[in-house]
Amino acid sequence: TSVNESMLTGESMPVEKITGDSVFAGTVNGEGSVRYTAQKVGSDTSLAHIIKLVEDASGSKAPIARIADIAAGYFVAVVIVIALAAAVIWFAARGSFELSLKIFISILVIACPCALGLATPTAIITATGRAAEHGILFKNAQALEYTNKITTVVFDKTGTVTEGKPSVTDVICFGGFSAAELLRNAYALERLSEHPAASAVCAYAEKYAEESTVLTDFKAISGFGISGISDGKACLIGKPALLSDNGINIEEASESIFSLSAQGKTIILAAFDGKLAGLIACADKIRDTSSTAIEKLNKLGIKTIMLTGDNTRAAEYVAAQAGISGVIAQVLPKDKENEIRRLRENGEFTAMCGDGINDAPALAAADVGIAIGSGTDIAIDCADI
Repeated sequence: TSVNESMLTGESMPVEKITGDSVFAGTVNGEGSVRYTAQKVGSDTSLAHIIKLVEDASGSKAPIARIADIAAGYFVAVVIVIALAAAVIWFAARGSFELSLKIFISILVIACPCALGLATPTAIITATGRAAEHGILFKNAQALEYTNKITTVVFDKTGTVTEGKPSVTDVICFGGFSAAELLRNAYALERLSEHPAASAVCAYAEKYAEESTVLTDFKAISGFGISGISDGKACLIGKPALLSDNGINIEEASESIFSLSAQGKTIILAAFDGKLAGLIACADKIRDTSSTAIEKLNKLGIKTIMLTGDNTRAAEYVAAQAGISGVIAQVLPKDKENEIRRLRENGEFTAMCGDGINDAPALAAADVGIAIGSGTDIAIDCADI
């Protein structure tokens, strides 16, 4: 079946579910019927956990609130002493208990520290509630206050700035083959492959698929690609090395391979009956909202840095597209934490934004950790927001 999980993740597209997958209370089942085992109920459900986060954030005190409480404690004592002193003086001067009582009450009312004692927690409750309406959960009031001090935001790449899944970005044909022919045969073979890029190709090429296509002799060549016979045509699809090793001349595609590889894209070549037919490039696309968010941060004068384990070339290309000014690539999870600590030692007030298990140490090390709601549980647990 497919399940609409937008209530939890904000993802508008239904999420495909197969046997063994988890479904969440409060989400909406789409087409298809399911049998499920309740593993978490009541206060253990994801929805209840989110509600508790909001409650904890509303009930916790930011440093400024604690200062306000201390100041209010002294302030009240001083006001009471002044009110008593004024009442005694007026009683001694006029001998009227009623007038003295009015003086005492007037001073208490006028000097009442309600604004000092109530305004700060009211602001915190309002802010965390308003943020929750927009899908932003503050785990504590301190995180709410600290966001105002941020000077540098560090982003993970995959699944944070990007969508976290490959999509077809380029289709180039060679040797007189048409795009329709290239994609029709690519779909026929790729739909039997388990490679992540195969899903991207199938999603893109589905409109070219034909039910009448006959596929035989399908074979997955581990680490290189796939082969098979589609409508009597010998097809070979995979890495450039796969075609070269099978004696197919790929010189015509060399310039495209070089330029697209420089952008960090995955290159898939296709050959039909021993002739180079075309090239399909896949990449993890930038989220539609990433560039806008980063542009707003740049306008606020906040530095933006991409911190990723991916190769430098791919990271720099994505960073340039998104408008991120700095790139730190090929970083191991433990080194991500060290990079955050280095920035803090250099006087930067840092926020780390990530979604994966490998981001957890950096999220914990940053002044403010921000997890993507659709990310891993450990990233969400380590983050402040």
